[in-house]
Amino acid sequence: MRIVVVCRSHTEGGAAIVSHRLMIALRNAGHDARMLVLTSPFDENVDNYSSRLRFARDFLAERLQIFLNNGFSRSRLFQVDTARWGADISKHQWVKSADVVNLNWINQGALSLRSIERLAASGKRLVWTMHDMWNCTGICHHAYTCRRYEAECGMCQYLGAMASDVDLSWRTHRRKQALYSRCNIRFVAVSNWLAECCRRSSLMRDADISVIPNAFPIERYSCDRISASEYGVPEGKKVLVMGAARLDDPVKGFDRLIAATQLMAQNRPELAAKCHLLLFGGLRDESQLTQLAVSYTFVGRVGGDKLPQIYRMADVVLSTSHYETLPGTLVEGLAAGCRTVSFGNGGQTDIVDHLSTGYLAKADDVEDFVRGIDWAINEAAISRADLHRAMAERFSSQAVAQKYLAMFNQ
Repeated sequence: MRIVVVCRSHTEGGAAIVSHRLMIALRNAGHDARMLVLTSPFDENVDNYSSRLRFARDFLAERLQIFLNNGFSRSRLFQVDTARWGADISKHQWVKSADVVNLNWINQGALSLRSIERLAASGKRLVWTMHDMWNCTGICHHAYTCRRYEAECGMCQYLGAMASDVDLSWRTHRRKQALYSRCNIRFVAVSNWLAECCRRSSLMRDADISVIPNAFPIERYSCDRISASEYGVPEGKKVLVMGAARLDDPVKGFDRLIAATQLMAQNRPELAAKCHLLLFGGLRDESQLTQLAVSYTFVGRVGGDKLPQIYRMADVVLSTSHYETLPGTLVEGLAAGCRTVSFGNGGQTDIVDHLSTGYLAKADDVEDFVRGIDWAINEAAISRADLHRAMAERFSSQAVAQKYLAMFNQ
């Protein structure tokens, strides 16, 4: 089977990385899978589908449109997308010869809704993998508590004073509605939580939606525990690891982690004394770390080769995110034998079996999150090897590739 995976990049961002990983897994399964991107390719199976000049034009045009429609707010400039501008890939040789085209994250000037309609008109089988909520809303990637996407958007929280019943979100919603009604597209949600959001959306109530998780290189993660002494972690401590591309991104809930440690120190000092936080990723303001009420080590950004070792040093992996489509740090931590503690208001429920492989705290209940840490440290009994095995069965590249192939063949 000839398959073309399309994404804005194959190296920058979580959606790009898992899309490239899927392409490799499909090739390893014996199929002619290739990838089209806008960034510089590094192997013969990845190609650019637009010139830098064309991409720069489309990117800037869309940002200008958003800037004019959000009250000239820079802070909200990259929180929404319209897919008003983008390249036409229907004439690319790989696309012309493909049996299936798998769209992924195509925003910020990568593809336009019009170019996707042209692709559908060419007769190609289209599968669109959704990595966040953008497909089911007007313009946003995360609706948070807003439920207007269940009707027709408008009065968008991201447009500030420019929000109205017929604002940019409402107009883009109508353009998506027209595209979906005219084109035969099979959608894939990477978690059941995302699929449920889509089914509540007025755009996608009648859409053909499957749930297939992202693929992870489970084989890279050994589950044998190793010492964290190289980072100055005292022996005998229970190591709790948490990381993100940017720890203080508002959606990651770093303030909830701070609150949880302060609650531990105040009400459960014996638990706080057992714990040591091992934090990795970006952090714009490191002074926030001083608010943590348990001992910690911040190692900054960690390269791909070092990350599996970080998880092997830990006993528990934490996620305090407000919303997650399918949090990769939980999969990676479990693959390395860590138990998990997170809130259960997103794709976490596809990964964590409550009171077995981890603890799913009630939404926004920091006290329950602390109870989860106590459970993970003192009560959880499942072995590290069993945790690794569970992730391999559900999230390995081979397992995910077979699910896609079964769908492509329907």
